[in-house]
Amino acid sequence: MGSDIGHPEITRAWSRFLATCLVGGVVLGVSILTFYLVSPTRVTGTLRRKKNKKPIRVYMDGCFDMMHYGHCNALRQARALGDQLVVGVVSDAEIIANKGPPVTPLHERMIMVSAVKWVDEVIPDAPYAITEDFMKKLFDEYKIDYIIHGDDPCILPDGTDAYALAKKVGRYKQIKRTEGVSSTDIVGRMLLCVRERSLGDSHNHSSLQRQFSHGHSQKFEDGGSGSGTRVSHFLPTSRRIVQFSNGKGPGSDARIVYIDGAFDLFHAGHVEILRLARGLGDFLLVGIHTDQTVSANQGAHHPIMNLHERSLSVLACRYVDEVIIGAPWEVSKDMVTTFNISLVVHGTVAENNDFQKEKHNPYVVPISMGIYKVLESPLDITTSTIIKRIVSNHAAYQKRNERKAESERRYYEDKIYVTGD
Repeated sequence: MGSDIGHPEITRAWSRFLATCLVGGVVLGVSILTFYLVSPTRVTGTLRRKKNKKPIRVYMDGCFDMMHYGHCNALRQARALGDQLVVGVVSDAEIIANKGPPVTPLHERMIMVSAVKWVDEVIPDAPYAITEDFMKKLFDEYKIDYIIHGDDPCILPDGTDAYALAKKVGRYKQIKRTEGVSSTDIVGRMLLCVRERSLGDSHNHSSLQRQFSHGHSQKFEDGGSGSGTRVSHFLPTSRRIVQFSNGKGPGSDARIVYIDGAFDLFHAGHVEILRLARGLGDFLLVGIHTDQTVSANQGAHHPIMNLHERSLSVLACRYVDEVIIGAPWEVSKDMVTTFNISLVVHGTVAENNDFQKEKHNPYVVPISMGIYKVLESPLDITTSTIIKRIVSNHAAYQKRNERKAESERRYYEDKIYVTGD
């Protein structure tokens, strides 16, 4: 009888014991697993493997003459194919031999390429074609894994592909060319400007500006290019703007510096003044004036590049944190307050500094607030400087454009014949 009464108690005791063991085992197992996962030895080993993993280094070269948002987009795409982007800037002599005279000399092109936010390293005086010796140098000395180029042809004077060797060894990757713009195209726009201005086209105040913005085209007459001069067909998208943007706003205590302008034909002078401006604060906000504002203040044949083209070129600069697309001409009190601007700056070298002598000075508000500063421009270059270079060597640049158009035509004809595309 006693044993019958005690049996349920014994059973319950054993059940409690087994449950305790089971729970304890689970806890112990989790503890051991956690210790294993977060132990210093394992964490150190993981970091060491990451640290020892060789970064993928990619190489892209180019003339980068009359650098524009198309170049920047190519560099962005190239950088996305690796961890580090090394860029070769072709020498002046090589450009002259293969294409014709460059508009911007090597030292200016170096400034431009070095300022692009996706570039990690720059090699000056790169050859126009990837030779066997230079390719070996890239692989051995610069530890390059892949050579990158756009899907547009790069043809040598003898009609061969400049990247044939890289393709042969299987170390070549291709990116998509940005449609609607090229250095040849921009030179063509300026030549069109010169032609229109020489003909005294004053009946339509901003005819060229509207042509550039709306994608019209016009053929050269009187000995011009038979294929006509293309102008911008660029249509911006929110995705492209996001791709170029830093995506970060200023901190709560950030010193925000503001500088505005046309930034037409974005050049080394622009880059250097932006570099100085960024050094005065924590966040650089750049205002890009509308096409109509630029035209009203600089003349009917400006700007050469439309508002969105100019905005992307500025956004690609590593010194710029954010842009205002279509910034007002005057810096108002409301604008200073809205963007929490601490300092407004302007360079000593500009396309037109006469506004400082006028009653309607666009900087009267920041001047009155004591937050305006004039910066000594490091380079004496303006958009007009670039245009004058084109004008002074008009025939050579026109011939260069025609030569490139002809080489591209022959390349595509050969490709169609060979591949049957």
